[in-house]
This record gives sequence, structure tokens and C-alpha cells, in this order.
Amino acid sequence: MKKYPYLLLFMSLASESIFAQIKSDSLFQVKGFIIAAPKPSGVDDFVKFINEELAPRKVNTLILRIDFNYEYKSHPELRDSAALSKHDVKKILEACKKDGISIIPQINLLGHQSWAAKTENLLRVYPEFDETPWIKMPAPADYKWPNADNLYCRSYCPLHPGVHKVVFDLVDEIMDVFEAPAFHAGMDEVFYLGEDRCPRCAGRDKAVLFANEVQTIRDHLAERGKELWIWGDRLIDGRATGIGEWAASYNDTYRAVDLIPRDVVICDWQYDQDNQTAVYFALKGLRVVTCTWNRPGVAVEQVEDLYRSRTISSKELKGRFYGIAETVWSSPVQFLNGYYGRTANPKDDDNSPWNTFRVMYEKMAQLEQGSAGTNKTN
Repeated sequence: MKKYPYLLLFMSLASESIFAQIKSDSLFQVKGFIIAAPKPSGVDDFVKFINEELAPRKVNTLILRIDFNYEYKSHPELRDSAALSKHDVKKILEACKKDGISIIPQINLLGHQSWAAKTENLLRVYPEFDETPWIKMPAPADYKWPNADNLYCRSYCPLHPGVHKVVFDLVDEIMDVFEAPAFHAGMDEVFYLGEDRCPRCAGRDKAVLFANEVQTIRDHLAERGKELWIWGDRLIDGRATGIGEWAASYNDTYRAVDLIPRDVVICDWQYDQDNQTAVYFALKGLRVVTCTWNRPGVAVEQVEDLYRSRTISSKELKGRFYGIAETVWSSPVQFLNGYYGRTANPKDDDNSPWNTFRVMYEKMAQLEQGSAGTNKTN
């Protein structure tokens, strides 16, 4: 953490002049933070972080990965063993309301129904929803990537006649308790879709399958006046761009970008380098939120690119560069321990999500202050 102010200063000098022309009220619409929801024992510490760190930075959007970490009444069989109560949620919600932060809950839909050797709750309780039931989960010690089954994360079959009744029960309940304006459906890193041995999906176009699932979820939310947010990686051609099969698609789902509704918000994660994919989504007519993780230098570039794009774009395009968010892929406990220095930091301390969070928001504050100063002299 000692080095990042110097890194920030160095990377900001080259683009200072272009950003000085931007008015402060047009810099961004979404200032976000994305993290797993805390367990009940961590709620008070998390609320402290909201009040002391998110609020002063004027974060306005908190995306919380919930999945099965809630005491669902509609499907209690899907709850985690230790899950948030309605009272816990209201603590988080009230802190966010006080600080002007909207909460967008996330449940992973379609993909990420398992992780490594662990099957998550939906397919564990309802194995009939599995897109690939013939693939057996390895013992935890035996899982490795790559593997013969191409097993990364399992998917549910989007054409199973019972799956949406169950998952939409969860979506509706979690939207209500969080009083949420939008829902994040995940849908990233979908490796299993339209498999040849699936009795419902075999032979179908994977892009159409993916787009139809987006449409189905979007339409369900639209009936309640709510928005759909998803990750953007499955909508990028991994081969043509050279981005690869993780942050983009190798199984032909990328053509779905032209098939999904234009009111879906795309969370565009490109963590290791700035691939300019936000421009791609904006040109496709979609609002895009650029997502950073654990590379401070990349995050600064992405902040600069967001503002540059808004500066030079047409009126129609400008609003589609919707904002930026820091994502965290460890538990809230791990993140907060690192952020507050309660545990030993990584050897390469600059490259951590908490350092990226600080650098990204400091850069944003610099641009706001510079813009405000420019406006006063004009």
C-alpha cells in the first residue's frame, strides 16, 4: 500500500488534459462495489465498512452475491447452513439507504451451479435440473483443470420445465427483502450449454439458448418493473479477440450479444488488461459497467478509458458507458481483514483487491475534483 499514490500520480499525468474538459455531473452513473454478502457473524463489520468506506467515496451501487446465503421461506431446502436472516438483511439495507446506496442482489443463474468438486445447493437438491448429469463430481483432492470432462462449473438446463419456477421464487423473495431496483443473474463462465447428450438442448444453437435464457429472466423481472444485470464474458468472441475462454466465449455464445434485449446492463470484467470491451458493448447498444478486481494499474486505465469514452462519444453512446465497479472474489471476511491490515498481505501487495479499491476510487475523486475546478473557472 506504500506504493500506490506514486503509481496513481504517474498514470494520471498523461491523460489529465482530456479529463479536465468533463463536467462533474457527467463522469459516471454507476459507482459500484461487488462482493459476496457476509455471513450473519460478519454483518456488523460489513455495515461498518459501508458507513466508513463506501459512503465517503460516494459509492451508489452495491452488488451482493447472495446465492443461498439467505433464510428463504419459499425454498428453505436451498438455504446455506448459516444464512442471513431478514433482520440481518435489514441492517445492511438501512445502512445503504442512509448512505444513498442501491443494493442489487445476485444469484448465479444458468452457470456456476458447482465449483471445482462441490455441487451447489440448487443441483444438489434438484439434480434433475442438471445440464450434464452424466458427469460425475470428482473427490475434492482429485479435481484439476483441465480435465477430460471440461468440468469447471456445472449449469442447469435452461429448457427443463421446472427450473424457472424454483429459481424465480428465490429471485422474487430476495428482490423483495432487499427492496432492489435490479437483479444480477451472473451467467458468467458458462462452459456447459446445449450439450449433445441433453435430451432437451441437444443440437440447439448455443447462442440462441443463452439469449433465450437472458430474455426469460429479463421478462420475469420486467413484469415487476425491475432491471436485469449480467456479466458480459459470454457475449465476447474469445478466439477473434484473443481474450480466451474465461473472460470471453469459446462455445459460440458470443453471438447472443445481438439477440438479447437492449435494456440488459452488462458488467464487463476484464481484469488482467484493459481490452476496450466496454466500447464493444456500448456500440452494440448496451449499457456497460466496467469491472475491476486486483490490478491497480489496470483499474486506473479503465477509469480513464471510461471518462475518455464519455468525453469523445456521441450523445447516444455517452450514456451507455454506465459506470465502474470494484469486484471482490474472496469472502467479505478475507477482504476486510486485508483492507484493515488484520492479516498478512500478499507478497505483491500492490496487486490486491483492497489496494485496487483504494486506487480506483482515488483516481475517480481526482477526476471529479479536477472537473469541478475547471467548471468554476469557466
